[in-house]
Amino acid sequence: MTHKPALLPVMIGTGFGAGFWPWGPGTAGSVVATALWFLLHAVLPLAVLQAVTVVLILLFTLLGTWATQRLMPFWGDDPSRVVVDEMVGVWVALLVADDVWTALLALLLFRFFDIVKPLGIRALDRRRGAFWVMADDLLAGLYAAVLILLLQIVLNNS
Repeated sequence: MTHKPALLPVMIGTGFGAGFWPWGPGTAGSVVATALWFLLHAVLPLAVLQAVTVVLILLFTLLGTWATQRLMPFWGDDPSRVVVDEMVGVWVALLVADDVWTALLALLLFRFFDIVKPLGIRALDRRRGAFWVMADDLLAGLYAAVLILLLQIVLNNS
């Protein structure tokens, strides 16, 4: 019987170590994911960036669920060190971003919804299991994306 988790689930679950940041690990994971998006934004056309972001969301939702399931016996039901869920959630919000300012807004709105947990997010957060660790952040990202889209519509029509 091992007394510490395997390296691969730790690396995935902690967002390549961001989850070990002592002051706001969820924010650290979100910032790491946003920084990766900024790097991709600098080198990819928008349509390709959006496709890559969808792939990241799908891939890391699966990998994050797998990693979280393996980390829970060591770290508990929803450990703060697991931030892959925040990474995936902010990528959902970033799907509608087309520039740096919108990306920063996506990060801020995602963190707002993730911390405050309105409109069903808290209900998902209370569920137990590795998938549910991911699900509340996916919904927070969706709310952030919808709000950004609504703002873009209003601003483009004024």
